[in-house]
Amino acid sequence: VQLVESGGGSVQAGGSLRLSCEGSGFTDSNYCMGWLRQAAGKEHEGVASIDEDGAATYADAVKGRFTIWRDKLKNTLYLQINSLKPEDSAMYYCTADRCLPGFDHRFVGESYRGRGTQVTVS
Repeated sequence: VQLVESGGGSVQAGGSLRLSCEGSGFTDSNYCMGWLRQAAGKEHEGVASIDEDGAATYADAVKGRFTIWRDKLKNTLYLQINSLKPEDSAMYYCTADRCLPGFDHRFVGESYRGRGTQVTVS
């Protein structure tokens, strides 16, 4: 599985960004996708996940501001980030994991992740 992120950048607080992730190499459709972020000097944090039926979960810190969705035909995952805050600054990684029972945003990235795209909020 290969995941390639795009869409990061530098924005002012209150701004918006849309991250994209193109996936390839999937052997079947039973993958939950997600986004993981890691700020400099901090532990990584799962921020959102979406299962194969489109059900999404979010970390409390991003609820109401982040929206995850996927286009299964294009094998593309998206993350809309609104009302950006300086604390959202981090490297954002696209993830793919098997959709096991109980899977949610806390567990994203245990199987596959991309190289990341940087989001900087000032």
